[in-house]
Amino acid sequence: MFDVIAFDADDTLWHNEPLYRGAQQQVLDILAHYHARDWIERRMYETEVRNLEHYGYGIKGFTLSMIETAIELTEGRISGAEVGRIIELTREMFKAPVELLDGVEETITTLAASHDLMLITKGDLFEQHAKIARSGLADHFSRVEIVPVKIRETYQSITAKHKINPERFLMIGNSIRSDILPVIEIGGRAIHIPYETTWEHEVVPEEELAGREFVRLAHIRELLTLIDQYRSR
Repeated sequence: MFDVIAFDADDTLWHNEPLYRGAQQQVLDILAHYHARDWIERRMYETEVRNLEHYGYGIKGFTLSMIETAIELTEGRISGAEVGRIIELTREMFKAPVELLDGVEETITTLAASHDLMLITKGDLFEQHAKIARSGLADHFSRVEIVPVKIRETYQSITAKHKINPERFLMIGNSIRSDILPVIEIGGRAIHIPYETTWEHEVVPEEELAGREFVRLAHIRELLTLIDQYRSR
């Protein structure tokens, strides 16, 4: 039924959000003696979203936004040592091991034996290529696309580039905003596998989902059975 089955990477194949939230909590610890934690956290989010158009997604942009927030909220009083600690957090994030979600390795290995798999992830090229290499899954994907943003035009460009009929294209991911709705808009099929936590920027209000048809699975282990059901139709 599908010529290509594409997967998102972060929080679909491996854990990612906890890495960011853990780093954010450490930055909050650094700044806690300047302001209330909940107020700082809100300003961090606002700064990060505002800077997406400048820095894009990824650890570098995240860290620059944290430093910007720290300077603004302390009116420049933050010390060089404190800024240095935030920068060190960046290095720790880059060195963090890639931890696959439960059931991912078996599912991807099985699917790759009979399907053409593609990986579509957004973020920094260096960062994402490094994670893909460390994941041990790279050989299972015939094509990898690292993009700055996932919107309708992104998927239109990818399917056109690889000469894929959108009606025979399946996307699997944890973000409704990035992995599901844009694919539906180009006539593709999508499967949503929610992660345990979702970044606020990726949350889509329920009213925006009215009339949008997609499948939601509780766990990636359910995917093989669903794909077999599609093939038997």
